[in-house]
Amino acid sequence: MRMLICNGRVFSGKHGFFRGSVRIKGKKFEKIYREDVLPRNQERIIDAKGGWVIPGLVDIHLHGCAGYDFGDASEEALQEIAVYQAEHGITTICPTTMTMPVEQILRTLRTIHTFCSREELTESEAGFRGAQIAGIHLEGPFLSPEKKGSQESGNIAKPDPELFLKFQKAAGNRIRLLDLAPEREGALELIRRFRDQVVISLAHSSADYDTAVQAFRAGASHVTHLYNAMSPYGHREPGIVGAAGDNPACMVELIADGMHNHPSVVRNTFRMFGADRIVLISDSMRAAGMGDGTYELGGHTVYVREGRALLADGTIAASVTNLFACMRRCVKNMGISLYDAVKCASLNPARSIGIDAWTGSIEEGKIADALILDRESLELQHVIHRGRLLREP
Repeated sequence: MRMLICNGRVFSGKHGFFRGSVRIKGKKFEKIYREDVLPRNQERIIDAKGGWVIPGLVDIHLHGCAGYDFGDASEEALQEIAVYQAEHGITTICPTTMTMPVEQILRTLRTIHTFCSREELTESEAGFRGAQIAGIHLEGPFLSPEKKGSQESGNIAKPDPELFLKFQKAAGNRIRLLDLAPEREGALELIRRFRDQVVISLAHSSADYDTAVQAFRAGASHVTHLYNAMSPYGHREPGIVGAAGDNPACMVELIADGMHNHPSVVRNTFRMFGADRIVLISDSMRAAGMGDGTYELGGHTVYVREGRALLADGTIAASVTNLFACMRRCVKNMGISLYDAVKCASLNPARSIGIDAWTGSIEEGKIADALILDRESLELQHVIHRGRLLREP
């Protein structure tokens, strides 16, 4: 299959946007032009109509959508989640677990591994049309009971190398991101042991600044949903936020759904960390793409009202949006430039888990995942996934 995207403003991972064209051959970007070019014979033309041509988005932290959750441990759930994500411009995902009973986590990991293995073996030009699964994000169970958020406290466990190895074996070595609370007994040892095998992220933690610094020195390099489920950033007790800010190698996740963080906090986080270190995430639950109602997340009942997902005690549970909507909200409602928002929803997440060699930007030789946005409204017009047109106006 051949395709030519023309008359667009193309995202560059290094130099902003430029007026140009993008040629796709098969599943990859074949050539990027800084000019409009004529189509070849038997080449499908996609007219961007002056709109923005950006990479497919990469969500490394999501629990579910469209009424399904990864914790359902079913291939139907995986398929429906992946299809919903791709249709909304998120072409690569990392299924994220919760703090569930060990056996349920193992079932979830095995299901993801089996599903991915089958798709890798059977994928064809007319094959699966859902977002590509790039790895697994293990959010529990090595967290802090004091900062559990919507995690189930009865299933929280101390950091245990043998248990992690058991999880990794069930996942077929697909775990790319491991969350833990660094103040827990055994956490630093676990970080040192596995820092070269997975990306280790500080999460659901009451750690102070000094403890977080120790964790980063031991090999942690990521922070899960910055500000949420952690000690606040105080002027005398800066905690994980301050330690991450002082570590130029650390990347931080940020939920920009309009519920978890005030727009001022989002703007100032960009000033503090810079656009090269922020990873936009959705942290979406099964209610994303659905209406108000009562849902389940990690064994808890969640009440969704007017776009806000809450536990019975008022704790924010997760989000009910998707990454594309978060990225667009950053630009339209929070004062973030389109270039920075796109980078933080595509290239940065890919780079944070080590998959930027094949996705996250529009470059020759990379997988042909691209979105076309209306120039003014930033509404999603086209989705091209692995060289196939999934969505058009």
